[in-house]
Amino acid sequence: MQNDEQMNNQMSDGGSPPPVPPVVPTPPRLSAPPPVSTPARQKKSRRTWVYVVLGFLAILVLIVVIGLGQIMSGFVTFGGIEELESGPALREVMIENNHADAKLAVVDIQGIIGSAYFTGDEYDIAELVRRQLKRAEQDRRIRGVILRIDSPGGEVLAADEISRHIAEFQKRTGKPVVASMGSLAASGGYYVAAPCRWIVAHELTLTGSIGVLMNGYNYRGLMNKVGVRPEVYKSGRFKDMMSPTRADEEIHPEERKMLQTLVDECYERFKKVVADGRNNANRLNDSDGRTLASNWAEYADGRVFSGKQAYELGFVDELGNFKTAVARALKLTDLDRANLVQFRQPADFFRLLRLFGKTETRALKIDLGVELPRLQPGRLYFLFLPGIP
Repeated sequence: MQNDEQMNNQMSDGGSPPPVPPVVPTPPRLSAPPPVSTPARQKKSRRTWVYVVLGFLAILVLIVVIGLGQIMSGFVTFGGIEELESGPALREVMIENNHADAKLAVVDIQGIIGSAYFTGDEYDIAELVRRQLKRAEQDRRIRGVILRIDSPGGEVLAADEISRHIAEFQKRTGKPVVASMGSLAASGGYYVAAPCRWIVAHELTLTGSIGVLMNGYNYRGLMNKVGVRPEVYKSGRFKDMMSPTRADEEIHPEERKMLQTLVDECYERFKKVVADGRNNANRLNDSDGRTLASNWAEYADGRVFSGKQAYELGFVDELGNFKTAVARALKLTDLDRANLVQFRQPADFFRLLRLFGKTETRALKIDLGVELPRLQPGRLYFLFLPGIP
């Protein structure tokens, strides 16, 4: 109010009004400028998407080519006629290059020996070994085979098939098969080694366990406790042999005798394979190899022995490792050096698809922390089972 009066007085006195300070406007808050899409950045973004698309197409084409290659690899020509071979497709892989013209094929027997259903694998191991031996037979540059074993055994039929394939391969081709035992080559693992021309084991290898196993379970006692009684209708007195629901008094002694006869028959077969294989090796090796001890059958009672004990009893010819087996194979084939090759199953499109499928693991966990396939009642096994009666 006082300022207004002073201004009025000054104006009435004829003076000029006092200067008014200018009003300074508040500058607006500036936001970050939007990103400018430069031509270089746009070009880089397009190039990235092009690379992604091209990479996806390249993977797709590769999968299709591999799949078609595996389909066509089954066709082989015999006298101008194309046939589709069943079984696994194999690709030769060099595992040790010694710059030689001759080759030695390495065939692995790893893990449980059994059918595809028993092991959960894609193919039966017996068929896989047969195909590998066939490739070794057809290739003239392959002068011998090294059978690398690390197995506790498995099904009777699968082990016998592999043993027969090895014996027939040596007889047809004259090419020696040298067995190289790893940490474990027991029961069926030794069964497949028996027909080999030469057997090498480490001193600490677990081998032997010559015998046959048939097991089953009976839970009739448990059923009686919960009040469950089976009702069985059968056409013959032995039709329900080894049934898990039968009481002890219902099992006829003749039935036990028949089952034991089956086991004994397979056991005699096991001993015959061992005797024939070792005798044939002794005949071919002259005095270089080991001869079975006169009382070797006394040790073929299911017991396990070390590689050193097996050497002393004549079950193996030489103590050593895989290199020892390679050196022996070179000596038996009169070679100074040879490349080591394997026949492996390539990764094809269909096998990749199976990785996305659900697989069923047939395993039995025991207190030793070892996983083994579940034994099927009524089947015969050449199998070493530590900790299982």
